[in-house]
Amino acid sequence: MIGIIGVIIVFVMVFGGYLAAGGKMGIILKSLPYEFVMIGGAAIGAFTISNDLASIKHSVADVGKVFKGPKWKPQDYRDLLCLLFELIRLAKQNPVELEAHIEDPQSSTIFSKYPRIVGDSEAVELACDTLRSASMNFDDPHQVEEVLEKRIQENFLHRMHSSHALQSMADGLPALGIVAAVLGVIKTMASIDQPPEVLGKLIGGALVGTFLGVFLAYGLVGPFAARLKSIIEEDNYFYQLIREVLVANLHNHPTNICIEVGRQSVPGHVRPSFTELDEAIKSAKQNAA
Repeated sequence: MIGIIGVIIVFVMVFGGYLAAGGKMGIILKSLPYEFVMIGGAAIGAFTISNDLASIKHSVADVGKVFKGPKWKPQDYRDLLCLLFELIRLAKQNPVELEAHIEDPQSSTIFSKYPRIVGDSEAVELACDTLRSASMNFDDPHQVEEVLEKRIQENFLHRMHSSHALQSMADGLPALGIVAAVLGVIKTMASIDQPPEVLGKLIGGALVGTFLGVFLAYGLVGPFAARLKSIIEEDNYFYQLIREVLVANLHNHPTNICIEVGRQSVPGHVRPSFTELDEAIKSAKQNAA
């Protein structure tokens, strides 16, 4: 919702201010479709050239995140901590029984309590693979931590591609606007024998190209890229949380300490309180009993 409000503010302030200053929309509306075809079409073409099909689909799908916001909500962080608590407790009490849960999480009675987490394959695989590594008696927890960090970083960089692609488009739009404006000037020069009022409209139409390129770059596409980057960075904390808790477990800390380490690593605006998490864990224990 906040994204939609931002887009509305951009349009109202820019065009409202223009009209309030005495500007006329006629020449803009007349030239806008042609300028948009040139600038927008060239930007989409350049975007297609610089990305493969999978990246294009991924970037288009990610634009929706600008309006939806981060995937993981405060409830999800609380659920993840409860899930990790149950898994670690079981790993300490009955490692053999844990194996059935991490080998087939889709059928696990523990994982099934948290459908949103189960729906994210990366989160499930990250947790299961790490617990599986622990069962293989890794001698150095730091080695596992390094492997996890590299894996999370690699996935993070992959998800960031959409933001980088949009930012590259934003960086090129002003130049494409100049290209459209130059074409408009060429068109004007071909009509140099026309009266001043005709030339004025032609020059005004040419300048619409420069305006549109800059407006799209700094008013829409650039902010979209920046917002998408912040959302991806925030969602990455969810996977960092899995690493923090399970690495603490590899250091043989008590289960409650592992969970508290994870809770403290959660960003403040989505971090469950100690009391809230404690009540959720007690509820999970009762359901498991």
